[in-house]
Amino acid sequence: MTPREASQASLEFGGPLGVTAILVLLPATMFHLLLVARSGPARLLGPPTYLPGLEELWSPQALLLLFIWLGLQVALYLLPARKVAEGLELKDKSRLRYPINGFQALVLTALLVGLGVSAGLPLGALPEMLLPLAFATTLTSFIFSLLLYVKALAAPVSALAPGGNSGNPIYDFFLGRELNPRLGSFDFKYFCELRPGLIGWVFINLALLIQEAELRGSPSLAMWLVNGFQLLYVGDALWYEESVLTTMDIIHDGFGFMLVFGDLAWVPFIYSLQAQFLLYHPQPLGLPMALLICFIKAIGYYIFRGANSQKNTFRKNPSDPSVAGLQTIPTATGRQLLVSGWWGMVRHPNYLGDLIMALAWSLPCGLSYLLPYFYLLYFTALLVHREARDEQQCLRKYGRAWQEYCKRVPYRIIPYVY
Repeated sequence: MTPREASQASLEFGGPLGVTAILVLLPATMFHLLLVARSGPARLLGPPTYLPGLEELWSPQALLLLFIWLGLQVALYLLPARKVAEGLELKDKSRLRYPINGFQALVLTALLVGLGVSAGLPLGALPEMLLPLAFATTLTSFIFSLLLYVKALAAPVSALAPGGNSGNPIYDFFLGRELNPRLGSFDFKYFCELRPGLIGWVFINLALLIQEAELRGSPSLAMWLVNGFQLLYVGDALWYEESVLTTMDIIHDGFGFMLVFGDLAWVPFIYSLQAQFLLYHPQPLGLPMALLICFIKAIGYYIFRGANSQKNTFRKNPSDPSVAGLQTIPTATGRQLLVSGWWGMVRHPNYLGDLIMALAWSLPCGLSYLLPYFYLLYFTALLVHREARDEQQCLRKYGRAWQEYCKRVPYRIIPYVY
């Protein structure tokens, strides 16, 4: 079976028809959420109170601001890195090199934004530009994805992603044909994965906090919690940036519209939904409840970070004293599957921690509205789908060893539940 035949035999997301629907539904969902977050009823499932015209969506200033932001992050990416890491071995036996300087980019961005605000930069006005910024980012995502698709037409077979080589243009445009599209040493997918969208999310949150302070005299406790929790999440991702090199996004998925739109548009505009909601719908939050929410966040982060650190330490050095005593299952590939510690509790303990943290991000918004819990609902569906993809890939890769692992660790994400 050729690579293209194999790809056609295992089309995901409902094949070409499914991804065509997703190409429409993803941007539509994003704009729906942006509109209902600022509406009075704030109904997740109800229609927005109004639909903006093109004159409200299109803004040359928003497009310019987006390009300045992307240009800044490119410049910070190109600065000397504290470390350069090698990725996993590719089909042609080569290994790509990646700068590990994402946390440095976050800190330098914060310094530059701080200097700008002290010089009169109206960061608090950013929330009023979210709609045109989202429109500009969506338009840019479509054009960028098309350019990536065209670029991949000239890529060698060894450079193509396992799933984006079906021969159907719409499907391959969505999934991404090329695994690691680069311009020289600049890796487009790696750059977009953790830089412009993730860091942009932090500063959209900050702008919402500043505008709330301008409107009400000071930020609410709920807004402080949402900003703090999500800043910790982004800071953690960038501090442990090297671990992204072993994720499905990097080692398996091509770089097409799915990841381009997700990284550049969905993350900053949808992950900031709780802060957007709080700006337009302030919620009272007492100290006892705030402390309880902090405790829930701490539990989620403890599981998330503990599981990821254990996995990463074992991959780097199985003889490390912190993991040397863990039970493992040998595989035909020569790798070992952890079957004790965090990874003996459930097959994806990092997902469990992620979901608990997602709950903690939503709880400061109270229980009167479903809208702030969209992220939790969406993220649950995303992780269940991703877990299913993980299972299929691991079964193909590890065979009987994976079947044995599943017998010994029967629960996927939530102990005794799922």
